[in-house]
Amino acid sequence: MKKTWKAIAAVMLSMAMVFAVGCKPDNEENNDENNGGGNGGGDEVTLTVSGNYNSHNYVDLGLPSGNLWATCNVGADTPESYGFYFAWGETQPKDTTYYWDTYKYCKFSTNDDFYRLTKYCCNSEYGYNGYDDGLRVLLPEDDAATVNWEGDWHTPSCSDWEELLNNCTNEWTTLNNVNGRLFTAPNGNTFFLPAAGVYGDAFGVHGQYWTNELTEEGISVARDYFFSNTQEAVIGYDRYRGETVRPVYSPR
Repeated sequence: MKKTWKAIAAVMLSMAMVFAVGCKPDNEENNDENNGGGNGGGDEVTLTVSGNYNSHNYVDLGLPSGNLWATCNVGADTPESYGFYFAWGETQPKDTTYYWDTYKYCKFSTNDDFYRLTKYCCNSEYGYNGYDDGLRVLLPEDDAATVNWEGDWHTPSCSDWEELLNNCTNEWTTLNNVNGRLFTAPNGNTFFLPAAGVYGDAFGVHGQYWTNELTEEGISVARDYFFSNTQEAVIGYDRYRGETVRPVYSPR
């Protein structure tokens, strides 16, 4: 029996499980009245710039790995700006909807009326013509941070996010009337992640930032760092969705 796209899509959506560890919108829409607000003191925070690599500022949080985190998202000019939205594994923002039929690594199969994966697929049942490359981690040419900022900038791994969460404190606050989370390291240095939501939804309500990894299934769901004003976790989300990217730089 042929599997319909809708039936398979339902299976894919059900795989967006939570893995807990603990249009470019107008930021002016993200005020306290319509999205839960901050703590009232965010506009007074002082953010740290430790240096500049390849024309982009970073902050040194004194992390065990030596990772240096960018002070802005890809496509943003200020720490509170949202920047660009990318589907996982794509390096350019879109002017259209973010869905399977616009996803770079999907191709329609006339055999079973289903958009099948053409890269980063670890299950031949979901690969085009049985494709299975075993890839779960972004290659540099498919990393939005690496391609757009060049050099050694890259999208953080799950362990990079976990290291950040385990070694820094963070709180929900506002910066220039934009909601987000302020991270403070033991060395006193700080940086801000705006609650950019996902493309077309939840601006100012929560943030979702890609990691460079798929979930263990290696099919339709990639991991990201999710936060709101009450919770934070590393979760799995459909890889065709448009999310923001905060680059990290690992000095060699």
